Amino acid sequence: MEPRGEIMESVRNGVNGNGSKNMPNGDPHVQEVVKAAHEELRQLMRQRAEIMKRIGTVKQTIVGLANLFGDNVLSEELLELVDRKSSGRQPGFTKACRMVLMEANRPLGAREVCEEIQQRVPPVLLHHKDPLASVTTVLNRLVEYGEAQTMVKENGRRAWQWVADPDRRIARAGGGRDAISET
Repeated sequence: MEPRGEIMESVRNGVNGNGSKNMPNGDPHVQEVVKAAHEELRQLMRQRAEIMKRIGTVKQTIVGLANLFGDNVLSEELLELVDRKSSGRQPGFTKACRMVLMEANRPLGAREVCEEIQQRVPPVLLHHKDPLASVTTVLNRLVEYGEAQTMVKENGRRAWQWVADPDRRIARAGGGRDAISET
């Protein structure tokens, strides 16, 4: 068994090498495992954010091409992957928020996203008691995933914009000063 496996086995069993109970928070071996797991988790989260940004860039490129040349240039599978399939199935709530942000040419407030969803796929909002709160929650999750960025507009309200390029920054509306939160 590798050393890390032995440490994990000791932690699971709650005993040290002498067979007596140990205090996990004081055991240097446990601290070593926790530190290694923490670093691995941070690395995976960074990788996930970068992958989500790359997926967003490719999706936005495909959506732009479909807007220019029509959806008929995309296969059925590709239409589904970029949430543009015109089947009877309505896209999910998160997919609808993604689609609105992805196709917007400027940062949008939560109310604007709600209005766009209402125009495009009204049934998506039907089952939400407070659609504005639900949209805000989804938009904040998209920021956590690295798919969107937030900014504060001149009026003090938040707005969200799709992140196609990880290095792209949102300028404050009318102002020119960066006002986004780094993710």
